[in-house]
Amino acid sequence: MIPSQIHSCPELMALIQQIGFLPLLDSGIPGYSAEELVDDECRYVVFPDGGWDWPLWKWKGPIVSDGHCVYGKFFAGKAGFVSLDWWPDLCNLRRSRHAAPAEGSIEEAILFTLGQEGSLITRELRAACGFTGPKMRSRFDGYITRLQMQCRIITEDFVYPLDKHNHEYGWGWSLLTLPERLLGPEACRCPRTPEESFARLKAHFTTLLPNASEKQILKLIG
Repeated sequence: MIPSQIHSCPELMALIQQIGFLPLLDSGIPGYSAEELVDDECRYVVFPDGGWDWPLWKWKGPIVSDGHCVYGKFFAGKAGFVSLDWWPDLCNLRRSRHAAPAEGSIEEAILFTLGQEGSLITRELRAACGFTGPKMRSRFDGYITRLQMQCRIITEDFVYPLDKHNHEYGWGWSLLTLPERLLGPEACRCPRTPEESFARLKAHFTTLLPNASEKQILKLIG
């Protein structure tokens, strides 16, 4: 069973290690997201003066930089966490279902640029790949999401702008990188076949989410 009423960042880190996979926001399966599992005091709140606070949102950076899980848009294009124990199987399966980007494609250019630069926020990566014209942002974001779903790009950390008092503000930007660079090549290798990884993932999600339908589970596995 997945525990509820998470009150702190360390508790959420421990939960991710325990269950292996956790979407950040609504997953379509009741009770299965960090947003639903945290205590009310950790959820999004707007103050009368227009300010806001969202502890859960602020925990993303420390959880990712802690180095014990991977973060990206892995769940039907939505963001979430995957523990390092389960990452090789997810990576193995997803990459087997999607061929490496073709030579000369936008996806290849994105991966090449990250390989050269190490890590970039989306805006910098978009400019480096030449997506600077009108209406290019949403198209480029689509490429990034697909590459994350294929386990070829992950989030290394989050970068926030600073105000005149040198304080961070806003929603922050994902600092994107290649998993091989951040985790090491061995973390992206799996001793099982893609079919074996699929069976292992399906059995895990079926046990973890006994009330979810097979369609919902297959959607999570991707």
